[in-house]
Amino acid sequence: MRLGLVVSIVVGGIAAIGVTCVALTWETSIPPVTPAAAASFGADLVARGAALAAIGDCAVCHTAKSGRPYAGGRPLSTPFGVIYATNITPDAETGIGAWSEQAFRRSIREGVDRDGRYLYPAFPYPHFTHATDQDIEALYAFLMTRAPVSAKTPPTAIVFPLNIRSLLAGWNLLFLRTGEWRPNTFRSAEENRGAYLVETVGHCGACHTPLNVLGAEEQSRAFHGGEAEGWDAPALQAASPARAPWTVESLTDYLHSGFAPGHGAAAGPMREVTDELSRAPAEDVRAIAAYFVSLMGGSTAKPTTRAIEQDAVFDGACAGCHAPGSASRQLGAPSLAAGAAVNAPSPRDAIQTILKGIPWREGRAGPFMPGFAAELSDPQVAHLVEYLRASFGNGPAWTDVEKQVRRARDEGGS
Repeated sequence: MRLGLVVSIVVGGIAAIGVTCVALTWETSIPPVTPAAAASFGADLVARGAALAAIGDCAVCHTAKSGRPYAGGRPLSTPFGVIYATNITPDAETGIGAWSEQAFRRSIREGVDRDGRYLYPAFPYPHFTHATDQDIEALYAFLMTRAPVSAKTPPTAIVFPLNIRSLLAGWNLLFLRTGEWRPNTFRSAEENRGAYLVETVGHCGACHTPLNVLGAEEQSRAFHGGEAEGWDAPALQAASPARAPWTVESLTDYLHSGFAPGHGAAAGPMREVTDELSRAPAEDVRAIAAYFVSLMGGSTAKPTTRAIEQDAVFDGACAGCHAPGSASRQLGAPSLAAGAAVNAPSPRDAIQTILKGIPWREGRAGPFMPGFAAELSDPQVAHLVEYLRASFGNGPAWTDVEKQVRRARDEGGS
């Protein structure tokens, strides 16, 4: 059966469920409030909220390119259309300034805004719903002390019938599981702290877990790998493509700085995640690392015995920094063999990294790599990706690479 037909049948089914649910779960609006003075929130509470917002990447999703922080407008492409992140500054007209803590808590727990409209699960309330009341209070305090910005959110462009927000009641009935997070008695206190952050405000599964045809996470395949903004998000359990096993120390370094010597540099959406985590408490970042290392287990390093042959495209674009024995390698440039991109099941991340590079962060130390979208043709990028896999990777050759290069350019405007 064709995927389009399957999606149509499933969407029709959820629409029918949604119509029933609307009658049973009609949400009323919550009266607006006058925005509270920033000074009314305790400094410790705001600081705690700031740490949680960094772990949750709130600024990343809710800030448009060249936009004001938290003012919304960033587009997110989904299989169902484009959704724009909302303004979550305390502006009373276009943001959440008129939201009481009760209204904010309902959006976090139930995915329903102050006016009673259902929110699309691109906003990760299926994760946030498990956060503690104290952490939701801290997030509210942090956001209500940001600078208010008047900025209207562009309208979503979602396919019918999913553009009828009330039908999301059916989605929630099928996939939303509420209730506060509970620790696992078989884990250490540090691992449980990491698990809580990962599975609630961190919402790591939103990218690193496969989604079903309706955009819900496949809970039976948690952290088996997913996708985000045209990039593959690697598996974070035993199927991790990492050549060498992660340790708590190396993963902590990577999450906090975007680089780990034995593994490489963060790129694509993960670069923004590590930028935010650099502002999070060190002990929380370490706890997240400890949890994921426990999921990945004690896998052994995957060696390679392939000989590295010369290649004209590689020599011209990459060898100066990445060739074994190069001056840049001696100064700390990452080993291509250690990176997840050349060892992943698909060439998607290798292609994206070559096309887009790793942007320079003004005023901050960290890895940098120029993109080659303008310098290399599709056949050259495909050839280079195939060469990297054969020379540095630890898996079988990728197929249809040039086709995937064209798709990456079409999707990303490269």
